[in-house]
Amino acid sequence: MNDKKINETLQRNVIILSGRTEKEESFMPEGAAQLPSVDDVRKIVNLVKNILFSDYFHKRQNDRKMRAFYIGLHIEELFTLLQQQMARGLLFCSCMTEAEAMEKAGELALEFINCLPELKRILYTDIEAMFNGDPAATTYGEVIFCYPTINVMTHYRIAHILHGMQIPVIPRIITEQAHSKTGIDIHPGAVIGEYFSIDHGTGVVIGETSIIGNHVSLYQGVTLGAKSFKYDADGNMLNVPRHPIIENNVTIYSNASVLGRITIGHDSIIGGNIWLTHDIPPYSRILQSKAVDVSFQGGLGI
Repeated sequence: MNDKKINETLQRNVIILSGRTEKEESFMPEGAAQLPSVDDVRKIVNLVKNILFSDYFHKRQNDRKMRAFYIGLHIEELFTLLQQQMARGLLFCSCMTEAEAMEKAGELALEFINCLPELKRILYTDIEAMFNGDPAATTYGEVIFCYPTINVMTHYRIAHILHGMQIPVIPRIITEQAHSKTGIDIHPGAVIGEYFSIDHGTGVVIGETSIIGNHVSLYQGVTLGAKSFKYDADGNMLNVPRHPIIENNVTIYSNASVLGRITIGHDSIIGGNIWLTHDIPPYSRILQSKAVDVSFQGGLGI
């Protein structure tokens, strides 16, 4: 192939692609600050896992002093990365100066690190719920190492803390990293209580304004979604509560869709393949209707 033709083609497309279209400009955040790094956000999650599950995702240290030494190194690195990426998140859609963003991000990074002991406690309740709810689980360590729910819940609970701090974009990056890996989609704004479990998990969707109590179990394919959307006078979609409230001790079986701002009363069971759009009281059992067997003759019904 002619080298001149190759170079001309490459250079022409470099010139075209290095410019920004009007639409591209309208999509870009204001300012010239660096955007959050997806790779560094992934490192943040891995550092948290190394800290909270130090015997599993880092070299096991039986000596407490050695364990404290390595956790200390990880926390120091975590603070540095958090401050940097939080500052980029704050600059993503605000009018702060870079100095103001770094100062605010430093305070928020320390606030996040203060949340780590509680984050560890609640994640261990999720591990316990998964183990107790799955006879195929042989040890708690197997659940931590292998079960997608624990990976997802680690991402979600980190993202939920950052979402509560009103850090833009980074919480969504964190939950979408877990979503792409496991097929479980949890918005960081959802509120999820203790001892939460998802069996198998693929296809589970939990919307932004969902509220889930303690000791709730979901199976694969469950959707906690919105039934409809509200708009303002200009036709803009409103971000209002639109997802279900699931009270304590509820089990929802595979492929059930629970839609709208409805309440599922405590100690209820929702069977598989149910489409539910109304409140149900506590201790309810919502099951599928029996199948109707209809026979066809002479090609009818085909």
